[in-house]
Amino acid sequence: MADDELAAFRDRWKQEITSKKEEQRVVSAPNSPWGVTGLSGQGDSKNRYFEDVKSPIKERNEACCSSQSHGCPEVEDGGEGKSASEFEPEYVSLARSLLDGRTSPLLDRIQEERSRRKRQHHSMTAVCSSSPKQAQRKVKRDQEKLLDQLIQDLNEVNDIPFFDIELPYELALKIFQYLNCTELGRCAQVSRAWRVLAEDSALWFRMCVGEGYHQDASMSDSPCWKSTLRDCRNSAKTVRSNWKNRVGSISQLQFELGKVLCDVSSCDKHVVAGYTSGDVRLWHTLHWDLSASYLKTNSLSVNTNPRPHVLHVQVNGSVAAASYEDGCVDVWSTETGGEPLHHYQTARRIQALALSPDTPALGSAAESEVRLDGADDRGYWRTLCQVQLPKTVESLVLVPGRVERCPLAAMTAGEAVYLLDPLEEQPRILHAVYGHPVTCLEASESHVAFGVKRTGWAMHDGGNKIHVYSLETGKLAVCVGNSPGDFTCIKLRDGPPHLLVCGNKDRRVRVFDLRVGSSVASVYAHHLGVTSVQADDWKIVSGGGEGLVCVWEMRTGAKLWEMHNRHPVRHVRFNTSTLVTANIPDDKSPRGACITDDDLTAHRRHRGVICHYDFSEDAVAQDHILPICRSDYTESHGYNYNISLTVPYDRLSGSHGASGV
Repeated sequence: MADDELAAFRDRWKQEITSKKEEQRVVSAPNSPWGVTGLSGQGDSKNRYFEDVKSPIKERNEACCSSQSHGCPEVEDGGEGKSASEFEPEYVSLARSLLDGRTSPLLDRIQEERSRRKRQHHSMTAVCSSSPKQAQRKVKRDQEKLLDQLIQDLNEVNDIPFFDIELPYELALKIFQYLNCTELGRCAQVSRAWRVLAEDSALWFRMCVGEGYHQDASMSDSPCWKSTLRDCRNSAKTVRSNWKNRVGSISQLQFELGKVLCDVSSCDKHVVAGYTSGDVRLWHTLHWDLSASYLKTNSLSVNTNPRPHVLHVQVNGSVAAASYEDGCVDVWSTETGGEPLHHYQTARRIQALALSPDTPALGSAAESEVRLDGADDRGYWRTLCQVQLPKTVESLVLVPGRVERCPLAAMTAGEAVYLLDPLEEQPRILHAVYGHPVTCLEASESHVAFGVKRTGWAMHDGGNKIHVYSLETGKLAVCVGNSPGDFTCIKLRDGPPHLLVCGNKDRRVRVFDLRVGSSVASVYAHHLGVTSVQADDWKIVSGGGEGLVCVWEMRTGAKLWEMHNRHPVRHVRFNTSTLVTANIPDDKSPRGACITDDDLTAHRRHRGVICHYDFSEDAVAQDHILPICRSDYTESHGYNYNISLTVPYDRLSGSHGASGV
């Protein structure tokens, strides 16, 4: 609104208010000392924030000083004026102080108002009397001042309510960073200055990184982090809907005849698999359909005839490892592949193999002998420690999150759980109860969890339990579970830090909250027992001995969908938009038909399979379509389900759209 139009509007408003009193004559509205602040131009955000708006309390003090020096008639008021100022309610004084000093702290304004009232009271006691007309003029002037103040508030001036005008921009930004997205949106509607603060890129960049998006990005990577966060949330919402509705794509591992799957491991970028032929293959999940790279075996195993089977494989972001039946262990680089970076051999069979998720550290257990190897800063591998335990080691894991420290290994041997630190001479016993063997083991950055099988009189104490120990204190943090069946798998990593998900032989999948030690969800999953499991904040993915992969919604316990393949599910791992599962046969040397021959039926029956599910938004390209849907009309062999079609519909352009899993 223009200044002249605003002045005319104010005059008309004042005339309408004053004309309602018949005993008073209509007077024109005087020029208000408060004034109207015009709308500021579009400038820099910090300049607009630091615009100097004249403080109303300063003008009020100047007006009071000038009135006292010229003998203001307010001081000469009589008993009515005294009663109007001295005996007014406290809430009126509080409201008046808020109107007079919106840009200063409230307590200072209250104290200033009390001091003003005291000075006014002393001044009025020194005056003999005043006429009723002067009191009426005072009330009239107060009404006009309140009206001017109301109009000024409606003008949305550039001063910032509830903030002192001297508050630095960086300090105000520091206060705003504690608000969430909804609260920032509300603050942006208060005024222009608050909108500048609420839309600052630093706030939205911090919020975007805090929600797990663009962890490695810098603030200069996006011109508008508010829009980036909105796009990330919309994409996450779409991916979550694809998970629930099984919308996406699936890829199956391709390999040659005569190779039975022995073990599978995966991380965010790679999948590694070992076979009975002694071959180890490595895939990159972003190029799943491309031919996988063969990792060359050490010369000792290559020259052995027949070649030993692969027992265990492990992979992380930088290295991959495999152990063989002859006691050999090989380590490769995931970037270069080819020849092994590190190799050693033991005289005994490898019982367990573990690779650190974030560091080049490897642990292996050959019966009761445990060995830790690691790479230094220059990439040279060496043995960190080698110990002997009283009993055969059954499971072994390396604690994640020890990038700057020596690797820490947790292992089970019979009824005991050990912690092995290379800086200590002997492994430390974490838990040991005679007659109560440990059935499964898992470790996170701060805790070690394992299932304990109870027998005899101990079953009356609630059945089998899961013990969770703190790595910092070495003491029991929480004990959960109450099941007559043995716990077969536990997952602490790759999920919320306070949730523990486990599978049991009693066919149930259970989720526990470690903060309170209570059950969050329990679903009846697999009739042959649960073999692998993982969960995040809203879903559970489980695999069973019957070959089913099931996806559950944690809040309702409802099954969203399932997929079936032959052989037990021994590996399940997912991230935001992808899922990797592996059905590994128990019988590595099947009887009957020889799978080394060209017997496709026997091979498909005994080979095992690895599946890669992609639920991302861009899973509409032809590379993400099932191999059976990409069959070639000219191909005659049928191993990869490449059936020779009578009419080559798959050759038609545009025939490949988004496929449902």
